[in-house]
Amino acid sequence: MERLDDSTLNLLRLSDCLCADDEPDPGIRKQVFKNPVKFMRQSWWKIICVILLVYTVIGGFLFSVPAREILHETIRNLYFHVCMWFGMMILFTASLVYSIKYLRSQKMQYDIYAVNFAKTGVLFGILGYATGIVWASYTWTEYASSTQIFTEPKLLGAAIALLVYFAYFVLRGSITDIDKKAKISAVYAIFAYVMLFPSIWVLPRLLESLHPGKEGNPALKFDDLDGRLRTVFYPAIVGWTLLGVWITSFKIRLDLLKDKSIL
Repeated sequence: MERLDDSTLNLLRLSDCLCADDEPDPGIRKQVFKNPVKFMRQSWWKIICVILLVYTVIGGFLFSVPAREILHETIRNLYFHVCMWFGMMILFTASLVYSIKYLRSQKMQYDIYAVNFAKTGVLFGILGYATGIVWASYTWTEYASSTQIFTEPKLLGAAIALLVYFAYFVLRGSITDIDKKAKISAVYAIFAYVMLFPSIWVLPRLLESLHPGKEGNPALKFDDLDGRLRTVFYPAIVGWTLLGVWITSFKIRLDLLKDKSIL
């Protein structure tokens, strides 16, 4: 029997991953990071994602919410704006994990995972930023000037964080050598993730801010979040995050097929 070359073996391994069955494995936590393509091909978590997002939309628009001063009915945006930011942080964390795994193993597929999780994280960041601006236009304009809004530390910090990740993609596009691109990108991804914390979580709390949560994160403080909000808020975080993973899975599988010759 003729011996198969390395590229053919890689194609067969890729096919095995992409054709994995839909039943969840017992060691699901290990599988997500050990073989993410196989996990992404399963359907059970996608069904959960759809159910949670349908519940989020229905609950977000129809369930009762507490009457809070200034916010009023706009508080429903909590299920979209804040939850998308939580999803963004989780996706950026996954990008960080795979960047580190690439630096340790030099396996090119980890670079593909890292960059695609970062892309989806930026998408969620843009959506979160946009919903935040819409929310501010209905609340902050009642008692703050346009100058105060445009110089709001939270908005500026979020914009800086997104620009740092935009620079990540510009950096990747400027390097032609595949191995060099992956190594430099992985190092920069660690830097970009570290920059999230001072720009989004630290500096806005040290400065005067229109944004709620200066003394802490009201979404994580149990006493600050009404019970009616919690019933939708926490499932919404899971639902939006799973949607981000789902979007990422499509891009990863396309990139694996396109770059199968280098795996």
